[in-house]
Amino acid sequence: MVKLNKIYTRTGDDGTTGLVDGSRLSKDSARVDAFGDVDETNCTIGIARLHLENTRLDRMLARIQNELFDLGADLATPLPAKGEADSEYALRLVATQIAKLEADLDALNDDLEPLTSFILPGGSAPATYLHLARTVARRAERRMVTLAADTPVNDQATAYINRLSDFLFVAARWCNEQGRNDVLWVPGASR
Repeated sequence: MVKLNKIYTRTGDDGTTGLVDGSRLSKDSARVDAFGDVDETNCTIGIARLHLENTRLDRMLARIQNELFDLGADLATPLPAKGEADSEYALRLVATQIAKLEADLDALNDDLEPLTSFILPGGSAPATYLHLARTVARRAERRMVTLAADTPVNDQATAYINRLSDFLFVAARWCNEQGRNDVLWVPGASR
């Protein structure tokens, strides 16, 4: 259970931040970049939800926002060394969360017109914000890959963020009248 009586602690004034296991690291580390980009993805989804009229998609996105907090907690808890047990406080992304995301993605995708061109971010307000969330999720994924080059990262966490960007792309199209109002890229149109 989280209980915060005081928001500032002054412990980060030296440019470090605390992790779930009690260790501290620099605020410009790959780990902090990764969970910071996950947080930004979550915030962008929150903006998109302000513009949604569809409760079905809103419920999906509400669940995803909660799962993004799980992902942030996963990234803020270093994996144990080989042969050691995970912390009792570790919250890890699991395969069932990815499966639910895939099921929702497939359900939305079933309603879409087939792609005939690359599309530009735009159309409706929720679609545009979901495209923005998609690009931030892709950045988070790149940061997680950078982190994983130096230290172990939960494979389910990496799979989740990868699938999330796919979901956000499909959800953005779904918000554009099931793809009928997508803004199509016209290669070389301004030549």
